[in-house]
This record gives sequence, C-alpha cells and structure tokens, in this order.
Amino acid sequence: MIIKPSTLLRNDYGAVSLMLRESAEPMYITRNGEGDTVIMNIEAFEAREQRLRHRAEILEAELNRMTGAKAYAKGEVREHLRKKFRQDATEAQETEGDREANL
Repeated sequence: MIIKPSTLLRNDYGAVSLMLRESAEPMYITRNGEGDTVIMNIEAFEAREQRLRHRAEILEAELNRMTGAKAYAKGEVREHLRKKFRQDATEAQETEGDREANL
C-alpha cells in the first residue's frame, strides 16, 4: 500500500505517475493527514476491472449451478452454434435470391 500526501501529487505529478506505473498498485492520497483519494495507473486499473468482471461471471455461473439452471457441455454449445450459423447462412441466401428475383 502506497500512502502519499496530496502535496506530492500537486508538486511532483511525474514522480507519482512513475511510482504508479512501477508498482501497479493503488496510491492513497492524504489531505491534512486524513485519507482523501485513491489513484491508480490505468493499466493496473483495467486489469483489476477485468478480474472483477471475471469473478462476477464465475459467481453467476456458480449461482446458476447451485440453483439447478440448465448447463451445456462445450460440444452442445458448438453444435448449437453450427446449426445456428448454417440456418442464418441459408436464410441470407434465400433473402438474396428473393431480392434478385424481384429485380
């Protein structure tokens, strides 16, 4: 955990930015000795957000599993997508054929 006074941020932003890039962890900024703000390097923040989204997806999947929601095996999903894309492609060809016939 990095804790720095707000004067450092105000007086030497370059040093703060470098610290944040090198540490990849948040920096707590104090004002008058009290916690005030937290800042992070953008790459570290985006990685953190991705981890949080991934955890939320895992929790949702686990909740679905525990409540008995229908689950699909990888092969079932693949087959469903194959059928769906074949159907969509066939419909697109039929629509194209209809357009050409009306010309």
